[in-house]
Amino acid sequence: MNSVFENWADLLTVNGLISLFTLTLLEIVLGIDNIIFISITADKLPQQQQKRGRSIGLMLALITRVFMLFSISLIAGAVNPIFTIGNSFGVSGRGMILFGGGIFLLIKTWKEIREKIAGHDLDSPKKNLSTVSFRGVVIQIILIDIIFSFDSILTAVGLSGNLIIMVGAVVISMFLMLLFSVVVSDFINRNPTIKMLALGFLIVIGLLLAAEAITDGFNIMIKTSGLTEEQIHNKQIHLNKNYVYFALAFSLFIELLNMRERKKKNERNFGD
Repeated sequence: MNSVFENWADLLTVNGLISLFTLTLLEIVLGIDNIIFISITADKLPQQQQKRGRSIGLMLALITRVFMLFSISLIAGAVNPIFTIGNSFGVSGRGMILFGGGIFLLIKTWKEIREKIAGHDLDSPKKNLSTVSFRGVVIQIILIDIIFSFDSILTAVGLSGNLIIMVGAVVISMFLMLLFSVVVSDFINRNPTIKMLALGFLIVIGLLLAAEAITDGFNIMIKTSGLTEEQIHNKQIHLNKNYVYFALAFSLFIELLNMRERKKKNERNFGD
């Protein structure tokens, strides 16, 4: 890493500002699934506590991300195998966190889907809200953010070696997430079908996290096999998350058309 003064000097250049803008956009894109989870989780709290829960959870998550950036050597070491299973699978700290996070997200989201199908969120909202701990919601937000942070932190390091730019991008993106989490939460709460779509997206993300942990286990061993860089790249398994985000965007577009159709139909019925 460069010195602090060199980092600040690089930030104030055109290339530094472009890097900051680009990295901030990437952090926001990678944070979409995080915003959805936060919106759905905070919705379990009483209405007067929801904004506070989101704010505290995201601010503590911001502190955690910045701490992770300053401990980047530990993050880099987390991709190395801790132990191996046979000769073809390596288990790293990152892999265990991703797999555990994926399973946690699957269980949490499936529970939410079952409650929604059963109508618990509609039939007895007071009963549900009273059983939810404010501290528990905040802890869930922090834990899921740490899980999602690995990709964003590694992306930041890969794009820029400037610590000031990386911290700046994370701080800006987290404040934007804090701002948009309110909008997203209100939009999801007003539209039950959108909430089910968001829950379905979180199921896919949970599966993707678990799958990424498994593929990392195989890729780790390929890296240590003594092959050339080209051979390693050809043999490694790569998961393209862009398909997931495209599917979400397309599904959201279709649902918005359905909402538009329902609104027009209700207006016609009301006019009749």
